[in-house]
Amino acid sequence: MTQDRFEVLFVCHANLCRSAMAERLANRTFADRIGVRGSRLTVSSAGTHARADLPMHETAAGVLRERRAYADRFSSRLLTPPILATPDLILTATRDQRAACMNLLPSVARRTFTLRQFARLATTVGTLSTWPRRSTTFATGGIARDSSTRRLQALLDEIASVRNRLPSVPPAEDDLADPVRGPIEEFRECADEIQRTIDTLTEVIATPAPDLAATG
Repeated sequence: MTQDRFEVLFVCHANLCRSAMAERLANRTFADRIGVRGSRLTVSSAGTHARADLPMHETAAGVLRERRAYADRFSSRLLTPPILATPDLILTATRDQRAACMNLLPSVARRTFTLRQFARLATTVGTLSTWPRRSTTFATGGIARDSSTRRLQALLDEIASVRNRLPSVPPAEDDLADPVRGPIEEFRECADEIQRTIDTLTEVIATPAPDLAATG
């Protein structure tokens, strides 16, 4: 994260369906609900086995248009270590893709989650005002009220501090199924799941905290 900037990378297999929809749904949601503050977030996507420069899947594009999200001018990207190096948060569709990210660049382990895992953990740690403030973002002396990206970093710090201490779930519950060979209903269900995670992020960005000065 650069000064008051936060970068999110979505990853799936081919970068044609799940991560492509996630990128465009995130851009639309941030623009609609956050406005100009959304420009402080950079959203991108890539695929662990992608062929470069392909348009997104036609059905995925149709589902995006149903949701008023921009579906044109998309080009798939193959995931590489340089692409992984800069994002503050990496959200994958499956556990295998999460592992692939860590194999490519082990240093990303702390900031890499599946989409479902991140939504579950974020819900578990609760709203910003109820956190026990273990975050290093808090410990350095407080957060500006309007710093949406710092609130995101604080959320990530908090989740990272508790992720290995929370009750486990069946592994498959953290995977998001690939709709690529299914009917449009499966693409819609996938988009709904993605949207729930994006909404979790957006709530943190859009909701000012009352007083986040460090309490010692």
